[in-house]
Amino acid sequence: MTPLQTIQKLYASFGARDFHAFRELCSPSIQWVQNPGFPGGATYEGADAIIEGVFERNDALWKDFRFELESMHEAGNVVTVIGHYAGRNRTTEEPFRASVAHIYDVANGAVQRFRMFADTHTLHQSLFSSQL
Repeated sequence: MTPLQTIQKLYASFGARDFHAFRELCSPSIQWVQNPGFPGGATYEGADAIIEGVFERNDALWKDFRFELESMHEAGNVVTVIGHYAGRNRTTEEPFRASVAHIYDVANGAVQRFRMFADTHTLHQSLFSSQL
């Protein structure tokens, strides 16, 4: 499986909320780095920490939180993904759309590291718009 195919399967697992498939695509020592300023942003290690600290947390913070794919690009063992986070404020139902880039390091068919670069200003506004 190429690095691009690995990441395509990873996104399919996100969309289906298939955390078993997610775990199988990740290295046991995977690092998941969210940029500073992202709500709950930190570095998570291991698939279970990522599921709890990232996916479940995002679902708790926003309603209908999702990633909308624009493009994927493979360069050796690195895959860059461009897209948007979208969802709604849980209180006001106000929708948001924030630009994001994901960079994956893949080796031997497993994701080794994820780095995220997101429009944190838009994400913070989406959380706190009911308080503005």
